[in-house]
Amino acid sequence: MRSGKPVLIILIACCTLLLTGCWNRREMNQLAINMGLGIDKDGKGYRITAQVVEPKEVAAKGGGGGNSPVTVYQSYGKTLYEAIARITEESPRRLYLSHLRILVLGESLAKEGVSPVLDFLSRNHEMRTDFFIVVAKESRAEEILKVLTPIEEVPANKLFTSLYESEKAWAPALTITLDRFINDLVKEGRNPVLTAVRIIGKKKASSSKALSMPDPETKIRISGLAVFKKDKLIGWLDEAESKGYVYITNKVYRTVGPMACPQGGQMNLETVRSKTVTTGRVVGGKPEITIEVHNEGNIGEVQCEVDLTKPETIDELERIASARLQEIVNNTLAAAQKKYKCDIFGFGDKIRRSDPKGWNQVKDQWDKLFPQVQVYVKADFQIRRLGTVANSIFKQMKE
Repeated sequence: MRSGKPVLIILIACCTLLLTGCWNRREMNQLAINMGLGIDKDGKGYRITAQVVEPKEVAAKGGGGGNSPVTVYQSYGKTLYEAIARITEESPRRLYLSHLRILVLGESLAKEGVSPVLDFLSRNHEMRTDFFIVVAKESRAEEILKVLTPIEEVPANKLFTSLYESEKAWAPALTITLDRFINDLVKEGRNPVLTAVRIIGKKKASSSKALSMPDPETKIRISGLAVFKKDKLIGWLDEAESKGYVYITNKVYRTVGPMACPQGGQMNLETVRSKTVTTGRVVGGKPEITIEVHNEGNIGEVQCEVDLTKPETIDELERIASARLQEIVNNTLAAAQKKYKCDIFGFGDKIRRSDPKGWNQVKDQWDKLFPQVQVYVKADFQIRRLGTVANSIFKQMKE
């Protein structure tokens, strides 16, 4: 028994060597929590803007000391990795990127090409891929990240939440993550888009005192979609065209939209369900696309004289709504095919999936063929509910 004790002790000692714990751990008070990151092209290099949380201000009760909840650090480098490392020349702590919520790309950088950015982001082991990517329209990324926002203490959280809520309730915005952007970029027969944001009001860094005003001088607003061809920004879709894009790509959750009344005036319809089915094939060497958009919705507002108690009135309104929906889709198709000549809808990918042999015939010339692709659009809108009142106040006053 005694002869076995030394062996047991040696085995226990060897096992303890394996229990080394977290060898690369870093304490929270050693990290700068980076919530928003901006990247701009600056000469032959890159300018990084990091929006870092001030823990004392965010966690303080009673509104804290009235100081800014975030601090913005900036640095320059010939490469992105160098620029990130140089942040420590200003920041007393190293950037921690695992909590990143929003990445803002400057317009000039996006026009030149974002491949270097995507390579850096996808290689970084600290970064998760669930943050949203946007493009700064008519401004630099650093200008966007220097704007403080009301309601949400951390501006990066404001942008993240605004994108999420707008996608769910309004439709022209999209929440695009790193994985989705890269997937759209490298996939055959598809080019990516990103949501655009811009500054409303004065282009200057806002102070914490400005947030006490009911109408801050500087705001950030979602502004349609940015169109990419490969990794380069080539243009923008306005609000209506962006909504058409979301319809075509089957990303509509809910939205509202105006519609003309039969006898003048207008009403608003709320879309509560939407489904788009897109198919593609090659016929006689020519690609064809069919888009079927099916919407269901409610009447949300009426500003005209119309008798909603009559079934024929509902039928007429559904015809008008269907025509309006088809018009929105056609306008977006025209912007992509005629203006930008760029397949942002993934029509090529649809053909590749449904007609592989046909796709092999046209894929080498897809960029040239896309502007002439015949697209057949079928749209229908079904009205499900009229609201808590049947006829409008306009109709009741006339009676």
